[in-house]
Amino acid sequence: MDDQTDSLRLGWEEWVGLPGLGLPALKAKVDTGAKTSALHAFDIETFGPASKPRVRFAVHPVPGRTDITIACSAPVKDRREVTSSNGETEQRFVIETDLAIGSSREKVEVTLTDRTTMAYRMLLGRQAIQPDWVITPAESFCQPELDYDVYHSAAVKAAAPNRALRIAVLSRENNYSTRRLVSEGEERGHTIEVIDTTRCYMAINALAPEIHYDGKRLPRYDAVIPRIGASVTAYGTAVLRQFETLGTYCVNGSAGITASRDKLHAHQLLARHKIGMPRTAFAASPKDTDNLVGLVGTAPLIVKLLESTQGKGVVLAETKKAAQSVIDAFRGLRANFLVQDFVKEAAGEDVRCLVIGGKVVAAMKRTAAGDDFRSNLHRGGSAVTVRITREEREAALRSAKVFGLGIAGVDLLRGSEGPKVLEVNSSPGFQGIEEATGKNIAGHLYDAIEKKVRPTPARKRKG
Repeated sequence: MDDQTDSLRLGWEEWVGLPGLGLPALKAKVDTGAKTSALHAFDIETFGPASKPRVRFAVHPVPGRTDITIACSAPVKDRREVTSSNGETEQRFVIETDLAIGSSREKVEVTLTDRTTMAYRMLLGRQAIQPDWVITPAESFCQPELDYDVYHSAAVKAAAPNRALRIAVLSRENNYSTRRLVSEGEERGHTIEVIDTTRCYMAINALAPEIHYDGKRLPRYDAVIPRIGASVTAYGTAVLRQFETLGTYCVNGSAGITASRDKLHAHQLLARHKIGMPRTAFAASPKDTDNLVGLVGTAPLIVKLLESTQGKGVVLAETKKAAQSVIDAFRGLRANFLVQDFVKEAAGEDVRCLVIGGKVVAAMKRTAAGDDFRSNLHRGGSAVTVRITREEREAALRSAKVFGLGIAGVDLLRGSEGPKVLEVNSSPGFQGIEEATGKNIAGHLYDAIEKKVRPTPARKRKG
């Protein structure tokens, strides 16, 4: 009799939780006629190495609420043929996860299948029922009742486990930054897939927008890290917009990358938000050369191509006459450019602040090589770690926020009137700043991604 009192009593329906999947509350039907338990899942796709395959899937834990979605992943334990109660047979992935029911915590096998039309998001089969549990089919909810309200509160984010993610890196180059993203991600147990942006092609339609690569549809990713080169900005951001259409989290959005690459647009955005920068002027007509120079100030001046990267296409004009000659030469090439005041007190030095997830995670001071005024490391400049001021930190954070970038390299000069932002780079390199500061930049980025992809509370419906 005492054993009967201590044993777990289950009715024909019970509240359960699957904490290992980030599902704190589900209504389950207890069915001793079924051998294996089943969980509602859709967008089911395998990923990872063939020796240790994982499965990524999504769950609508609340019946009738397709707007509440929890993304899950787990190691694949098996794949077996299952015949449902209506006689239909299908191949299902089998995973093992923790079952929380009442005060009990048990490891159970669960098959994944789409139960959208079913009243219960989970079926509890007899394999999950422990020998000392007592089933009372005439009763329901013998164990403490849970509540779907958990999916509308911060508790759903807190309940989410650290899971293996499937992440795409959009990159055409096997460079240091790409290799660091792959090695750091794999070290954390994630699957990192490097995708050449220019080899993607898209099916654009309202019902099922898709991205294809090498003849196959790309799977769903938990996150996309864009490392789009300047030469393929237009096509790269188009591919990124397709990921955004699919609802995939992109570390940097297409709009932010496009705006940061257009130096004129970038300076206009910085000016609109009253972020300090060198005096800048732009004109289309060759008749306005003198006025253009006058707007910026006296020589020396910087003349900069709008499409310039890594210091290329940036010229220092020591005199007004030299500035006019450079401007005429650029106009002769039908090139778009802008003219900027030369911040003399910077003395060939600038500061690169690396912003990730709304925080400055590292900063380095770059110094030009020899008598070059450009401090880019690609041009032989050197770098050391540096302590930045509160004003510099604020300028860097505001600049990244203006463009909506999850990761940004903000380059600024130390002017006599405070920090002046030169550029906001949406694909900053990792090598120079990791070597100069000794910080794990790739690790900081994955910290931010892991935090971002955790589920967010859903809005409650009125009535």
